[in-house]
Amino acid sequence: MIKGQTFLSKALWTKTFLFPAAMWLTSRLLIWIAMLLIAPLLPVPPGSTPTTFGWGVFHAWDSGHYRAIVTSGYEFVNDGKGHNLAFFPLFPLIIRVLMNLGLPFEIAGTLVNNLAFFAALYFLYFWVKGQAGESAARWATAIVAWCPLSLFAGVIYTEGLYLLLSTAALRAFDKQQYGWTAFWGAMATATRPTGMALIPAFVLAAWKQRRPPIAYLASFATAAGLLLFSIYCAIQFGDPLGFLHAQRGWRSSLGFDWLDWWKMLMQVTVGTLNWKHGGIKDPLHPLLFTMILGIGSCLWYFRKQLGSQKVDYGFAALVFLAWILAGDPLINTVAVFGSAYLLWQLRAQLTPVTVIYGFCGVGLLLASGSTISLSRLVYGIVSPSVALGVLLSRYPRWGYLTLLFFTILLASFAVRFAQELWVG
Repeated sequence: MIKGQTFLSKALWTKTFLFPAAMWLTSRLLIWIAMLLIAPLLPVPPGSTPTTFGWGVFHAWDSGHYRAIVTSGYEFVNDGKGHNLAFFPLFPLIIRVLMNLGLPFEIAGTLVNNLAFFAALYFLYFWVKGQAGESAARWATAIVAWCPLSLFAGVIYTEGLYLLLSTAALRAFDKQQYGWTAFWGAMATATRPTGMALIPAFVLAAWKQRRPPIAYLASFATAAGLLLFSIYCAIQFGDPLGFLHAQRGWRSSLGFDWLDWWKMLMQVTVGTLNWKHGGIKDPLHPLLFTMILGIGSCLWYFRKQLGSQKVDYGFAALVFLAWILAGDPLINTVAVFGSAYLLWQLRAQLTPVTVIYGFCGVGLLLASGSTISLSRLVYGIVSPSVALGVLLSRYPRWGYLTLLFFTILLASFAVRFAQELWVG
């Protein structure tokens, strides 16, 4: 009996241990195949560059800023233009260490992000398992691994590293490991601006749960990474808030950007061409959008007569058609407001710090004064993925349809990135 129990426990442990690794490997294989094998065979779209096989395929867009930081250091002048001081220091610092060991920039940057993402999936899996159970942990891990924005956890960006550090900090806080909370949180605030959302999240969660004073001390200690970067900015450039002022090249001012949000809404509903011309030049887009809304309303109205299976597949088809029609503006809009809706609806099933961090992160993005790359930035806030994992654990059919949709988008995004076309 004891031998049988031992074998069963070992099998369960092996199954648990292998799942995050399987999610990481299979999703990364799809990205590598799309970028290294498929993209070079496709015609070169206007405005892109020919794709070649090699490590350079993982280097595009923001990767160039990290290369400049690693090779030449930070540069900044408070002139309202974009400068690389807007990019936080931990990621390029780790890359520099690996380059000193002899690795080229492309290899070092790609390895850091991919390996950090691998570790992040394990922290995520065990964190969610502790608060919502095995099924929710599996779905949350699958969602984070297969989300189309997980592409940025496989190229020379900070998504993988930030997900590791922020998830580890959140898990440590929930487990009341305050030393680790401060350690992981401080490194997170030295990695990305959204790390600042951890500070009020920990403080508010500590107050809500009536944690001891050490919880508040750990919460404020997470600001150490941000504080050190601010001190560097003050010494090097005479401006302790230089990292914020350097953001002006991407966002002219702080606050909710009504004009850009109105633009995205118009792009989704009437189409980019009609929005640009201020009139209906392409009647097909608004007509198709209206048809999608109408069919969706009919599916919902007749859901009892049709049955759950037909309704589910029908809505899945409509979501896919809406993405083909509206593209990235739809994804950005749904990522932000869908995340807020999920967190609110599932707030009772999630730990307080998970919910509060999610709202703080989304609020920070809404107040950032820009709508650029919102879906990617929301992906870096792990809380919405946890909420979605908890939801899909109750509706597995929707879970599998979501993963199928994610797989299609992930392959598409990987090809676009390899061709140096804008993603997100």
